[in-house]
This record gives sequence, structure tokens and C-alpha cells, in this order.
Amino acid sequence: MTKITAYKDSGAENGTVEANDSIFGIEPNNNVVTDAVIMQRASLRQGTHDVKNRSEVRGGGKKPWRQKGTGRARQGSIRSPQWVGGGVVFGPTPRSYSYRLPRKVSRLALKSVLSQKAADGNLIVIDSISYDKPSTKNFAQLLNKVGADKALVVVEDGNDNVALSARNIDKVKVVAPEGVNVLDVINANKLVVTKAALSKIEEVLG
Repeated sequence: MTKITAYKDSGAENGTVEANDSIFGIEPNNNVVTDAVIMQRASLRQGTHDVKNRSEVRGGGKKPWRQKGTGRARQGSIRSPQWVGGGVVFGPTPRSYSYRLPRKVSRLALKSVLSQKAADGNLIVIDSISYDKPSTKNFAQLLNKVGADKALVVVEDGNDNVALSARNIDKVKVVAPEGVNVLDVINANKLVVTKAALSKIEEVLG
């Protein structure tokens, strides 16, 4: 089992926690991590780019000049692609860039980045984080004590006050265990997880 340092909600160390080796102790596979990052970034693209082809531009209903006898090249419309103001040939149109990786590949990529965080000592386990009401000050102090400046915080479902407490803290994102993904884990310097959320991650990926 992989041993990870645990902390109290006050920021003081509280022994260690054992994490599943099959999730937090594997040899990272950089190739599948790269594939997962490319897939996620592609899915974030809006794909709203658009140009007008010759059927969409305004004008061009009349033949510019007669077919023969002028000495000029024959033309059918002033909105053909070779004209200034004409339609665009093979230009971008709205589309979705999203695609899916095989389930096993996605899971391996996530396990790889989680294992890398654990190996680098950038995985922090907190006994529990709970507030009666949102408190940005208390939450910021906790993150500061455990050395998590740019962090992804994973808390159990229903812990809305923690998410509300993090809204005004720069470079801190709070997600539920089901929302943990490769791109967020890579972008964060520290991965902060409550014990309940850790168990849920192991349940989902185990």
C-alpha cells in the first residue's frame, strides 16, 4: 500500500494514510496521459468558427458579362471564390472537436497522474474539511498550512460550503471525486483530498 501523509483540518500532521497501490502506486504511462490531455483539450474547443461559401455571400445573381465576345475570361458570378468578396472555398464551418478514448485508456491515464502526484509528494490527504458556512479565510489558511498554493481540492459530494469557500481563491479548484480528471490534476501543483473523497476515488477506479 502507498503511504501518504495525512493532515488534520487545522493543518497539523496526523500520521499517514494507506492508499491503493493499483491507483496511487503504478508506473505512470506518459503516452496515455498525453492522449488524455489532447482529448480533453480538444473537447474544450468551441468549434464555432464559420466562413461563408459562395451560396451564402450576398449578391452575384447576375452574370457579370456575356459568355463570348468580350475577350475576357468567362465568369458566372461576381461571388465566385476568385473574386474579391466572393465565397471561401473549403473554409472552416461549425463542428465539434470532441472525441472519446477507450475506457481502459482513460482510467490508466488518470491512475498515472494520481500515482505521479503521490510519488512526487504532491498528494495531500486531509482528515475532513467541513464548514457550517462558507469561509474563504479559513480555507485559505488551511491550504497555506499544507503548502497548497495552486491546488485541486477533492471533497465528498454535498460539501458545498468548501466549494463556495474556494470561489475567490486564485488557482484553486474544488471538485467531487467523480469530477477528477487528468487535465486538472496535471495543472495543479498539489492535489488535496479528504479521506472520504480518497475512498470514493479508490471505489470508482479500483
